[in-house]
Amino acid sequence: MSEVRRLATTHSRPFWGGIVVAALVFVFWRPEVGSQADPRQLAAVAALALLMATWWISEAVPIPVTSLLPLVLLPVLAGAPFDLSRVAANYANWRVFLYFGGFLIAIAMETSGLHRRVALYTVRAIGTRPRRIVLGFMVASAVLSMWISNTATALMMLPIALAVVAHFEKKPAFSIALLLGTAYGASIGGVATPIGTPPNIAFLGIYSQLYPQAPPIQFGQWMAFALPVTLVFLPIAWLFLVRDVEDDGGDASAVLEREISEIGPALPVERRVFVVFVSMAVLLIFRQPIALPFMTIPGWAGLLPGAAINDGVVAMALGLLLFVLPSGGHDGRPVVLDWQQARRKMPWGILLLFGGGYALADAIAGAGLAGWVGAQLEFVQGASPVVLTMLSATLLTFMTEITSNTATAQIMLPLAAAVAVDTAGVNPLIVMLPVTLAASFAFMLPVATPPNAVIFGSGAVPMRAMVRTGLWLNLIGIVLLTLLCLLLGPLVFGIDFGGGVPDWAL
Repeated sequence: MSEVRRLATTHSRPFWGGIVVAALVFVFWRPEVGSQADPRQLAAVAALALLMATWWISEAVPIPVTSLLPLVLLPVLAGAPFDLSRVAANYANWRVFLYFGGFLIAIAMETSGLHRRVALYTVRAIGTRPRRIVLGFMVASAVLSMWISNTATALMMLPIALAVVAHFEKKPAFSIALLLGTAYGASIGGVATPIGTPPNIAFLGIYSQLYPQAPPIQFGQWMAFALPVTLVFLPIAWLFLVRDVEDDGGDASAVLEREISEIGPALPVERRVFVVFVSMAVLLIFRQPIALPFMTIPGWAGLLPGAAINDGVVAMALGLLLFVLPSGGHDGRPVVLDWQQARRKMPWGILLLFGGGYALADAIAGAGLAGWVGAQLEFVQGASPVVLTMLSATLLTFMTEITSNTATAQIMLPLAAAVAVDTAGVNPLIVMLPVTLAASFAFMLPVATPPNAVIFGSGAVPMRAMVRTGLWLNLIGIVLLTLLCLLLGPLVFGIDFGGGVPDWAL
């Protein structure tokens, strides 16, 4: 009973603290703003932002519940133009459905067993000696996490990793490297695609909301930017993890062969899910033209004049196909995916979190709060792009160690954009890109990312080992993000670091 009382007290403090602070801001704070902004409306949005940030970070109430607050508080406190129709539209943003459709395919991969087959064959192909095994698990986790939830990836990979660890029970350095590599591989791989991790989806939605005139960021364009980050960071992280691992003492061939024999030959349902999965990847990547140095690959969407097709339409079309595609008799089900499976496994809370974040970002920009915050941070005026990028990556990396990475990204992205445009006078992508990627690159603590929590929950990784290893990877990630953002930003997104604020951001 005392433990229950202690937990209740712990959660009640941020619960009531958030309410009190929000109420004080709404009642007493009236900032000096220009004629284009309403001080009362700005105070209302600031109060909502503080309340949601407090509850999101502390989880005083469930994160999805906090995400629904804009539906009530914006119409009541901020008033016009933030009526329910405008606020509710954020929860139906097409990027929410991009994630929804992608997750339907991920659920089909999981229920059919395809994800386990991909993981096992990837690990076996890379090698069965200790160091190669760590690399194999990291690559398998990264590849799966590009397309399915990094949480689901870590949960699926953990029992396989523990079976291999048991085979090398006298090699503690190897065991820690393998388990941490599984978690870190999922986090590093997740940034490579727009649907790989929630902060990516959050960024795309907030960016398009804040800057509707900006050139839209396409699926293939994001991969051209973020996939190199994964390809560079993954081997660096592997080399760091296996620096103390002795590459002798046998291999895990027998363990892997036993795991592979247990899943048997590929079933018809696995082959059909694989075809749908590959089709989704190809259709998303090549929907719009891709400009290469020597040629331009035409996009298939141009073959359908008059159609309004975006990535969300593609993901939902293929996700819905799974409900009518025959399964070939798998588990007695007539179709590849039934609604009961989808309903149980769909992360509804994440979808609400996206909607709540988009609604909050819309209010922060629409009420003028983002511009007001940017105007207060005069110390970044004149800062170079290198400094801005590194500061953004550093701040988000260590903030995410103790907060939800998705919620943190939702809160910080509109503020970071305002600082870039209104204070530093630069392209907002210079800070928004490192903020987004850094939200997935926190490696020190179990609460930092879902893969960290899953692996630490196994009880096989000491906290000291995760903190020590994660700190170094945090620092490596900050430097790497800074360098790659500065290198790839101009090539992929046409960022002019010396050109000031682009016209579409004014």
